[in-house]
Amino acid sequence: MKVVIVGGVAGGASCAARLRRLDERAEILMVERGPYVSYANCGLPYHVGGAIEDESSLLVATEQMFRETFAIDCRTNCEVVGISAESKTVEIKNRLSGEITTEKYDKLLLSPGSAPIRPPLPGIDLPGIFSVRTVPDAKNIREWLDRDVDRSVPYPFTGPDTVSKPKKAVVIGGGFIGLEMVENLVHRGLEVTLIEKLNQVMPPLDTEMARLVERYLSKHGVRIALGDGVAGFRESKTGSLEVLTDSGKVHPADIVILAIGVRPETELAKMAGIEIGKLGGIRVDEHMRTSNPDILAVGDAVEVKNFVTGQWALIPLAGPANRQGRIAADVIAGRDSRFRGTQGTSICKLFDAAIAQTGVSEKQLIALGDTDYEKIYLYPNSHAGYYPGTKILPMKVLFRKSDGRVLGAQVLGEDGVPKRIDSFAMAIQMGCTIYDLEESELCYAPPFSSGKDPVNFAGMIAANILRGDMPVCHWDDTEDGFLLDVRNPPEVSVETVPGATNIPLPQLRSRLGELPRDREIMPFCRSAQRSYYATRILLQNGFKVRNISGSMLTRSHRAGD
Repeated sequence: MKVVIVGGVAGGASCAARLRRLDERAEILMVERGPYVSYANCGLPYHVGGAIEDESSLLVATEQMFRETFAIDCRTNCEVVGISAESKTVEIKNRLSGEITTEKYDKLLLSPGSAPIRPPLPGIDLPGIFSVRTVPDAKNIREWLDRDVDRSVPYPFTGPDTVSKPKKAVVIGGGFIGLEMVENLVHRGLEVTLIEKLNQVMPPLDTEMARLVERYLSKHGVRIALGDGVAGFRESKTGSLEVLTDSGKVHPADIVILAIGVRPETELAKMAGIEIGKLGGIRVDEHMRTSNPDILAVGDAVEVKNFVTGQWALIPLAGPANRQGRIAADVIAGRDSRFRGTQGTSICKLFDAAIAQTGVSEKQLIALGDTDYEKIYLYPNSHAGYYPGTKILPMKVLFRKSDGRVLGAQVLGEDGVPKRIDSFAMAIQMGCTIYDLEESELCYAPPFSSGKDPVNFAGMIAANILRGDMPVCHWDDTEDGFLLDVRNPPEVSVETVPGATNIPLPQLRSRLGELPRDREIMPFCRSAQRSYYATRILLQNGFKVRNISGSMLTRSHRAGD
């Protein structure tokens, strides 16, 4: 059996190595149009910033390794320029010599990845405007930044004197690559402006959680321009760049990073006559087979099912791509492996913090017309409060009202974010409920967690709602309620809520007569813990009551504010 693999990064490389481990007799040809195979393109922003100084560290494996260790015919700088599904052949062009050869295959795997979106805007080809996709891209950016750099200054570069030019950077696009490039350019000592056409950064996040990310970026000196698209580029009188936006603003820049997004590379799939999905990706089944059973596809270019909703999705992440490559190898080797789907588990470093998510967002559920869900906001400590260095972890958790199944989670913080999002991710993968989160036995020692981990807290709070122990509401549905502020007077003097009545929690039992029994009472405090206590008091005294989830901490960043 001869297998041709198109694309030597992530999914393609994983498939090649796995297939060799399963079948010593298979003839495997892996073709990569770039100069490297199996490189860590997720690390490119950190190579630009200097955290990963040595370019070779990005190379997970080499062409020589695939040849010598796995006996795989690995060809870099070679591009597939033609596919005939009928004759089961591919045409391969050597990009250095120009020579074109034809290879037959029994099975063909497409792992072409995705290409950075580079719209045909005026001036987009001016020097100093870069995309970030390959190792050469990162190398070019570093060379541009390293002009007149004091090389004696160690990473991270700080202070205005370490880089004499360029000094100003504009990053276009507030997704993963955009935010990672923002951080690393700040580390290089540049003044950074982030332009995002949408009204929030990190589009997969719900808006109110994205507001926390934006606030954190601003805290680190990043200028953020939301809701404004880029109209074009031009050279300034001094020879630097100017970024023109739809609103008419002009942002000066010495370097521009395009991080607008990516588009599945489907030219080869179309050439082979296989089905393209409505989202623009290659349509595959759970075995990673395309509409042609002898052609499989994996990675950024394919449409797969969302694990939670069952809807088709494009999820360009390294984890799913590597799993898909492994599954494709199994299938080629005759095994019955299946891809369960993806839930979009991801994390992004933000200076000293991280933002992570898994499962579905509320905006996705709303778009699907799904109303069988509830949400909670909580702000637990990352570890025991008495141990130094604890940080607040803002969390949003979504779950089914009907059966409590965990649907999604979003977590931001400076400590312990990966531990929590991974717990939620596994819970979703296993079909767990919020009652399972209550009972999850998670590791505890004061430097790492609390006796009740934040994941446990999420389960307990959500379970209280479904059991009727804590009816809940949110700030956007409090218009007709009686707002009861149970904070202490010094807290109220710092930030008040118009129309709210303040009765500190310790006084509540003795002042129940001041509360209406013909209106729904909506208590709040700082983080909703004391207002939960108030809710229990009021419920047991015959009042109609719903606790405001997240209380004042949520009010400051809810959607629309």
